Amino acid sequence: MEIYQTEEQQVDAIKKYWDENGTTIIAGLVIGLAGFVGFNYYKEYNLEQELAASNAYQAVLENASKDSESFATQGEKFIADNATSSYASLTALSLAKESANANDWPQVEKHLSVAIEKATDAGIKAIATTRLARVQIQQGNIDQALTTLSAQLPESFKASVEEIKGDAYLKQDKKDLARNAYQAALDADGQNTNPSLQMKLDDLAENINLSK
Repeated sequence: MEIYQTEEQQVDAIKKYWDENGTTIIAGLVIGLAGFVGFNYYKEYNLEQELAASNAYQAVLENASKDSESFATQGEKFIADNATSSYASLTALSLAKESANANDWPQVEKHLSVAIEKATDAGIKAIATTRLARVQIQQGNIDQALTTLSAQLPESFKASVEEIKGDAYLKQDKKDLARNAYQAALDADGQNTNPSLQMKLDDLAENINLSK
């Protein structure tokens, strides 16, 4: 770095640097300021949109508690109007629950598929995915359920995924694969012992031993 001996030399150097780079600096500041303002406007706009969606979501739920028959129509309209909101997937999950209460399993699958598609949160997506797989198994669509479970989900859902896989393999009478899946589910649970899962594994081991 060049060392300046006098204030005059320093001033001359600053003037020269500004003459050569001033336009670039100003342009950078303008772009940076515009980006900052734009980003804050974007955040504020998104917040307003999310708050509006939240209020509409609460209204849909309140109306559903009064008139469950119109909930499907209201819920689907809400999803269409708020497709990019985090509440879209929550509404789809609620619609799936209502359809399950009515034993309308095709509609349950439809709503859970929408919940997966619209999910902005990995946890919500995983919940919808595992529920969809269980419904598909219940409907006898085993291969479809296994395909559903092949989606990339958070590690915290590994135990649930492996247990559902075990249920699917058991339906296919693939006992060895089912046992491996149940064991993987127990291993993923770690210290959180799941009595029902352990029972599934024990029953399966006993059946395998009896068949030998």
